[in-house]
Amino acid sequence: MQYQLADGRTTVSFVRPAHGLVVLHGDRLVPAQVLGVHAGSITRGHRFQSAGALEIPDALSYESVLRERGRVVASFDERRARIANLLQERAAALQASIGEGDTVEALLDEVTALVEWPAVYLGEFESDFLKVPPECLILTMRTNQKYFPLFDANGKLLPKFLLVSNMEVDDPSFIVDGNQRVVRPRLADARFFFEQDLKATLESRVPRLASVVYHARLGSQGERVERVRAIAREIAGMLGADVAKADRAALLAKADLLTGMVGEFPELQGVMGTYYARHDGEPEDVAVAIREHYQPRFAGDALPSQTTGLVLAMADKLETLAGLFGIGQLPTGDKDPFALRRHALGLIRMLVEARLPLSLSALLRCAFSAFGGKVTDASDALAGFVHERLAGWLRERGFSAQEVAAVVDQGPDDLAGVPARLEAVRAFSGLPEAQALAAANKRIGNILRKAEGADLAPASGATGGFDTALLAEPAERALADTIVALAPGVDAAMQASDYGTALALMARAREPVDRFFDSVMVMADDPAVRANRLALLARLRELMNRVADISRLSV
Repeated sequence: MQYQLADGRTTVSFVRPAHGLVVLHGDRLVPAQVLGVHAGSITRGHRFQSAGALEIPDALSYESVLRERGRVVASFDERRARIANLLQERAAALQASIGEGDTVEALLDEVTALVEWPAVYLGEFESDFLKVPPECLILTMRTNQKYFPLFDANGKLLPKFLLVSNMEVDDPSFIVDGNQRVVRPRLADARFFFEQDLKATLESRVPRLASVVYHARLGSQGERVERVRAIAREIAGMLGADVAKADRAALLAKADLLTGMVGEFPELQGVMGTYYARHDGEPEDVAVAIREHYQPRFAGDALPSQTTGLVLAMADKLETLAGLFGIGQLPTGDKDPFALRRHALGLIRMLVEARLPLSLSALLRCAFSAFGGKVTDASDALAGFVHERLAGWLRERGFSAQEVAAVVDQGPDDLAGVPARLEAVRAFSGLPEAQALAAANKRIGNILRKAEGADLAPASGATGGFDTALLAEPAERALADTIVALAPGVDAAMQASDYGTALALMARAREPVDRFFDSVMVMADDPAVRANRLALLARLRELMNRVADISRLSV
């Protein structure tokens, strides 16, 4: 706010007009001036219940004087704890609860900042309002009125609420009555919106989405719905799920954006769509998917509970990611206005935690194709973005940076298999052969990079990329025999997704690998021999890195 001081000339900017200032060091008044106000030792307490002007004798007495004579709990943390205890005690006496979660915690913070001397009272409303979906009533009470709705032991909303007042009085009836009179019109509005919305089906609202702008360069919500439908059908087909249900859910998922209830409470999008879909007689899978396709909304949020919801949630997030990457709207630094990091993390969690056998490249391909050339195909950039989010998420789950790099830097296409690969890498790291093989793998990589462009595939007598006829040294023949012997077992283990066995088999290569580097000159003078040895190493590295790039484990 901006306001003028008593001189009529000086303008001050502050959140509220400042009327008093106390600056004490011990019992000594510090002469100071802030916001045009001179420091003193007098302050004021509660607006109505304070003993009047309060003199603070010394700094250490500030809180006690305000509490005992000013009816003010100065400490935010103490005030918050007091309110939380009062709420819990009052709810417990009613055999009820105030609920749990971030919303309740945020409301507790908010009311703590609104009161100085908190008191908690019980209010009620007519049970007839409970015919309205509880989410509507809860949101109205918490958001508009700052009340704490009460729930029974089964989590069902009761026609009661707790209010946090700034007045502690013997007879709070006038406070309770006033709040009850205020909340009834709010609940009546919610009931009106709900009843009006039920007069039109979700399907009848879909055509109007064509007039709702989604993004200036990506078209309307109606166009977006068609893209999400196309992606959802593809994903459902990949999973062998019900394509018709996925398509139906995608068609109706955004229709509740045009309802009165969601217009009033945008937080209820998806939630209301589920109620309206059930009212319209849609299949239960479709109705639930409409609500759950926004999930997971944040870290730790639940995934969709059934396949149709998972399909729709992935399709929705993929359409957002592909569209915005396709027009170059990428996150920069800490700026992510379209929450693309959250969308990517949601996609990762669904693929990994639900163990969905889906190829990331295939998903991105169908996402970009849904735009029909309207955007640039940025599949490579988007895949890299997803892998970056994957790496961060895995590190948060306790995997080391080296373990994550070994798996994720390979750009895995099967995200569902990544945790199993990481566990296998972790187990391999504990083997006595691990460090030697990791160092050898790193050395091989360096050699191959320096020799890039060499012919690594001799034309005749080749076995697995190298020619056995050109293997002159005993150590290179032993290494070749080891590769040939291990390859079938590694291939079988990889086919069975038994990554631990695949890596454990490769541990047997340590001795022949060590002997090879001790006695064989890779860069031989004979071009054919040199190329053959490079091909041998390339085959070894390919076999060693089937699960992960173990060179990343080298210390």
